[in-house]
Amino acid sequence: MESLKVLKSTCVPLPIENIDTDQIVPARYLKATDRDGFGEKLFYDWRFDESGNPIKSFVLNKSEYSGKILVVGNNFGCGSSREHAVWAIYDYGFRAVISSFFADIFRNNALNNGLLVVQVSKGFLKKLFDAIEKDPKTEVVIDLENQNVKFQDVSETFEINPYKKLCIMNGYDDVDYLLSIQDKIEEFEKKRKEAY
Repeated sequence: MESLKVLKSTCVPLPIENIDTDQIVPARYLKATDRDGFGEKLFYDWRFDESGNPIKSFVLNKSEYSGKILVVGNNFGCGSSREHAVWAIYDYGFRAVISSFFADIFRNNALNNGLLVVQVSKGFLKKLFDAIEKDPKTEVVIDLENQNVKFQDVSETFEINPYKKLCIMNGYDDVDYLLSIQDKIEEFEKKRKEAY
């Protein structure tokens, strides 16, 4: 995984509420177990018509919107549990998703796979959508270390599990983290054995 401490980027706005994991990546694409290539399937049924032609009105097909931050409506990632939804978002090139609420399983899958989820207030989210609509080149800065997200003169703090914060800032998955503290684990085991 890539390490992420500060992310400064334009955004792709998708102001739709209750986007479930089947809309993020349709179930028919879940047979693969390799993460690569899932970006092509992201929002597939919204991006392409039945003949496979891009639907021009969908935001990912609009040239004026780009960036590493996906901004979405309330209750994002609801529905069935599937890591493939996170893989698709990450493989497409997004490194963070901003919403006013994330489904718990999606949030955990995202953080476990290095995709930062930033939960903000509904008021902040509305202001952000309005700013992007007015100017698609609006940049957002997410400062993970200080747990702050801002654009223009608007800012807000956000919560994140301290362990997941550490992992994302260092580009660790759970195994990488354990390897990073291997000397402490070995010292603990040594002391434990000496005590018996």
